[in-house]
Amino acid sequence: MEILTASSVTINYGNVTAVDNASFTVNEGDYFCIAGANGSGKSTLLKGIVGLCPIKSGHLHIHFPKEQISYLSQSNKADRDFPATVWEIILSGTQKSGKTLPFYSKEDKMRAEESMVKLGMEKFRNTRIGNLSGGQQQRALLARALCKSPRLMLLDEPFAGLDSSISEELYSLYRDLNKQGVTIVMASHDYQAIGKYASRVMLMNNSHVDFVGSIEEWRANLWQN
Repeated sequence: MEILTASSVTINYGNVTAVDNASFTVNEGDYFCIAGANGSGKSTLLKGIVGLCPIKSGHLHIHFPKEQISYLSQSNKADRDFPATVWEIILSGTQKSGKTLPFYSKEDKMRAEESMVKLGMEKFRNTRIGNLSGGQQQRALLARALCKSPRLMLLDEPFAGLDSSISEELYSLYRDLNKQGVTIVMASHDYQAIGKYASRVMLMNNSHVDFVGSIEEWRANLWQN
């Protein structure tokens, strides 16, 4: 079952065409990796899906409410320096559009508590996000994303700057979520991990889509080239 359909989508980033005439589908249950070098358009495409970058032309249709999407952007120094505790970060994942802070329901707090425990972050409850290691920060952000009980997770280079052992652990977490029914769309240039975890792959090159297919087709395509 298709849950996201893109038809001839073009997205500009400033005055630059970052995504040019992209067409693809994402199916329910996919572990869909968008592969490509830095600057190929992967991040801009994810931003277009969640509405952070306007679509210049073409059509992009999500076949369910956008409230069921969680988006983890690339982390930066501002994220790390944000003066909030792990609990505050995770609890903020329960926010809904039109909801007034700081009023959280008992149900919100229970859901945040469950996500925090699920990701093993309860011992860091009162720790500021900036005082965590890179892997711990990613766990906290994932716990926040899970508060929405997402149907689709969009991940933009989630392991940038992390060492291989931490990345492997987090890849396993996302694989488990996928097995539990969450559709994953991940932008990455880690071809080794893509080959290990993805079920379908889209290859982007200089804003264009060069390939879309199953992981088996992608592997064959690599050998042919």
